[in-house]
Amino acid sequence: MATIYEVAKMAGVSPATVSRVFNGIGVSEAKTQAVRDAARQLRFSPNRTARSLRRQESEVIALVIPDIENPYFTELARGVEDVAQKAGYSVVLCNSDAQVEKEARYLQIAIAEHMAGVILAAAADHTNLDDILATGRPVVAVDRGTGYDIDGVVMANRSAGRAATENLVDAGYRRIAFIAGPELIETAQERAQGWRAVMASRVPDAPVDELLRYSSFQVDGGRGAMEELLALAEPPDAVVAGNNLIGVGAIQVLTEHGLTPPRLGVAVIGSLPFTTLSPSAVTIVRLPARHMGVTAATLLLERIGGDGQPSRTVVLRNEVQPATAVRSA
Repeated sequence: MATIYEVAKMAGVSPATVSRVFNGIGVSEAKTQAVRDAARQLRFSPNRTARSLRRQESEVIALVIPDIENPYFTELARGVEDVAQKAGYSVVLCNSDAQVEKEARYLQIAIAEHMAGVILAAAADHTNLDDILATGRPVVAVDRGTGYDIDGVVMANRSAGRAATENLVDAGYRRIAFIAGPELIETAQERAQGWRAVMASRVPDAPVDELLRYSSFQVDGGRGAMEELLALAEPPDAVVAGNNLIGVGAIQVLTEHGLTPPRLGVAVIGSLPFTTLSPSAVTIVRLPARHMGVTAATLLLERIGGDGQPSRTVVLRNEVQPATAVRSA
């Protein structure tokens, strides 16, 4: 089935204009004819339910994220805004602070304000989307799943955990710890699974349960978990940080203890937003956050335009930037 974007391209107009034509909103006669001609040639048929709802909607979408201070989500937001603006939509940025109650209030506001749709990085594994989905408004999940049959854009999280761990093993480290995010967040679970898989195959005698720590996806979470790991009778010789801010916290603690990488190996899933270390000291598994935002906004606008195909999940690949500094023997 053709998409609203294909119709817009053929007609030489924006996706928002296509949406206006099919919802009876004022558009010039020439543009209306061009859109209808393109739709006929492409056999584009907007979803009737979506069209009925669209007449009541504003050209605003909500982006609900758990941490506005995390540069990862800031980059994601930029990707969303770039696509939405070109299509004639505005974006309302909502910070849930990873609190389900706060997230729920934003979803109710999206309903009350007749927003066209929502892009959501869920606060927890028990996020409730029943009310907003009952209105027929589209929701696209980003970064982690929701348990609902909706579109989603996620990272290859297990692959990221594997890549980070393999790099440290290849560099000669063996007692490799992992600091994940919250235990109930899918992203943290999957990255930890990737770490476990590598440890099981390449360092089978490592006490993985002792070396695994769950924390918040915050700097303080990384700091607290790293302190715990260093307090073990036999501390790790390397650590994988489950996200960028965990990595910052872990590196802060290591620096304070005189264990600056590569003396104790560090791999971070996500680009470090700030650090005093040379980039060559840390392995970075880069995550395409901006591309995630672009992809999510594209999927959402297609749904707003009447795309009725089955839900789909897009998985984005990561890129490894190995540390080049080598620890002394």
